[in-house]
Amino acid sequence: PAEAPPPSSSAASSSSGSDSAAPRSYHMAAANYHWSEDQFLCSICLDVFNDPVTIPCGHNFCKNCITEHWNTSDQYRCPMCKEAFTNRPKLRVNTFISEMVELQESKPGEVLCDVCTGPKLKALKSCLDCLVSYCETHLEPHLTASRLKRHQLIDPVENLEDRMCMKHDKPLELFCKTDQTCVCMLCSVLDHKTHEFVPLKEEYEEKKAELEETEAEIQQMIQKRRLKIQEIKHSVDLSKDDADREMAEGVRVFTALKESVERGRAEFIDTIEKKLKTTKKQAEAFIKELEQEICELMKRSTEVQQLSRSEDHLHLIQRVQSVNSAPPTKDWTEVNVCQPLYEETVRNAVAQLEETLSEEMKKLVQAELKRVQQYAVDVTLDPDTAQPNLILSEDGKQVHLGDVTKNLPDNPERFSLCVSVLGKQSFSSGRFYFEVQVKGKTGWDLGVVRESINRKGEITLSPDEGLWSIWLRNGNEYEALDDPPGLVSFYDVDSAALIYSFTDCSFTEKLFPYFSPSLNYGGKNSAPLIISPVSVK
Repeated sequence: PAEAPPPSSSAASSSSGSDSAAPRSYHMAAANYHWSEDQFLCSICLDVFNDPVTIPCGHNFCKNCITEHWNTSDQYRCPMCKEAFTNRPKLRVNTFISEMVELQESKPGEVLCDVCTGPKLKALKSCLDCLVSYCETHLEPHLTASRLKRHQLIDPVENLEDRMCMKHDKPLELFCKTDQTCVCMLCSVLDHKTHEFVPLKEEYEEKKAELEETEAEIQQMIQKRRLKIQEIKHSVDLSKDDADREMAEGVRVFTALKESVERGRAEFIDTIEKKLKTTKKQAEAFIKELEQEICELMKRSTEVQQLSRSEDHLHLIQRVQSVNSAPPTKDWTEVNVCQPLYEETVRNAVAQLEETLSEEMKKLVQAELKRVQQYAVDVTLDPDTAQPNLILSEDGKQVHLGDVTKNLPDNPERFSLCVSVLGKQSFSSGRFYFEVQVKGKTGWDLGVVRESINRKGEITLSPDEGLWSIWLRNGNEYEALDDPPGLVSFYDVDSAALIYSFTDCSFTEKLFPYFSPSLNYGGKNSAPLIISPVSVK
């Protein structure tokens, strides 16, 4: 780096009237004037001035200190000379002291001159021989005196003592690769004479290169993590979209169900009321008819009673025939009001609700199936995992059980006993979907397994052992092995029906598609399992 010009040239620049040189002349003058530390202390708080101000008597204080002092006093007196003022004096900023305090205080990472006795100026160089940092003025002897010119000057640094050998009081100039420490020249010929050394600069360049590599790695790690943050945020956005969609769909379904329930309730009440009304109408008709017959019978009874009291022989004989004319002959013994089957009405209303719910469920499963089919993956069978009796197609899409046990390497990935095979593809995150045709089979196993699944000997088909599957036996016996539960769904693609969903489980390993065509059972189950291309219906 270029050295600073000697003070004399600065002074010449100052006397020439150059504006750019004026501050340097001012700094020199300030440095040559010996200020005591007490001159920069407030007499009230006894600390370095903070926002210094001057009062009329000429004494200086921190603005807050003199303000608080007068706020709590009955009189406006100078705390130093005790001069009293009639009115509260106007405070004036002392710019000179402010600048001097500013010069004396170092900024973070800034090294001050060790020689300045007044306000300390910023150091220009540090001497490794003198272990002192110098400002431009006090550096002059090192630039002019022949003896001092041989001293090693460096950019200003703090704690110069740390750069000296504690044992030999010499500058640390070498790096001992054997002990991985900095040493001086005497160390290299005394305590470390058999060790390997390089100049500090060479080790510096090597370490700097290592740091640059480390920095590049750190930046790469930062970038990866930023990308991961974006990925996580994107996942949250997708999750929010899914949540909004499901919320809207759920609200639609529940609204439809609510409307259906309310409609069913109204229809149910209406049907009950109509049946009751019919019953009442029938009962009223019966009662009316009965009451009419009672009136006729009561009239006849009156006539019979009157005639029976008559003493006129001829009159009685002549009237008895008309009185005995046919009375009402209707037999009311078997006549009853028809009681409606209200229970049937309730049952029909609930059945209608069940039908509506079933239709909504079907719509939901169809929509769900359509969504998950968007995550379709191309799955092929892995021959290295296939049990030796299994026969795989050349394209890796079909598997069935053969009669001959092939002589295959018993590698760790291969199932040894259970007639099973895995897909080549593994999945460690996200969603994936594939379809398998099981037409013509009376037995099979399908699902996913974690990578560490036991592949030798008998296998327990349960999530606890790392396998989430459903199976078919005897053509019509289905079972989902769900203890404990997982997070896998099985659908009947043709009918768009959900067969079973494992829930409430997170996966900590890679997952592989799992297939087992099961045993042949005398040829009844010889049809293959076929991985089918996904077609959104």
